[in-house]
Amino acid sequence: MTLRLDPMLPSDWPAVREIYLEGIASRQATFETEAPTWEAWDGSHSPLARLVARKGETVVGWAALSPVSSRQAYAGVAEVSVYVAQSQRGCGLGRQLLEALIGESETNGIWSLQAVMFPENAASVALHRRCGFREVGRRERIGKLGAVWRDTILLERRSRRIGID
Repeated sequence: MTLRLDPMLPSDWPAVREIYLEGIASRQATFETEAPTWEAWDGSHSPLARLVARKGETVVGWAALSPVSSRQAYAGVAEVSVYVAQSQRGCGLGRQLLEALIGESETNGIWSLQAVMFPENAASVALHRRCGFREVGRRERIGKLGAVWRDTILLERRSRRIGID
């Protein structure tokens, strides 16, 4: 079945939410313990670049940007989120989504992307590195997931096209 990447629509939310819930259940993708409502998710993510991957009519992955700050100095900085359905992991879909998200971000004037993840999420760390992200730091015991303190690592990718003046 052919894979295609499309802009995310509000009607995609139920499928996007299910994929997000799989990430939550893994306890390796996010500190969140439940998926937000569409309204909360929509309000916290940039409208500039929201993508879904479809096999046929089935959403099998998604990617989106979130602003990192409301300050004007950081208008071109965004945080990436990439989630792939458990049944589709290891097939290169995450890379397709992240590369498309990078392209969309640059089309929309974003000069720096960041990703925050658990260091144990080796597949995601490797994916981001393959797409030009570099590790800039580790935050030790930054938050608890359940009763367990977790570290995160911060990765960033600076555009070679936007903000180079």
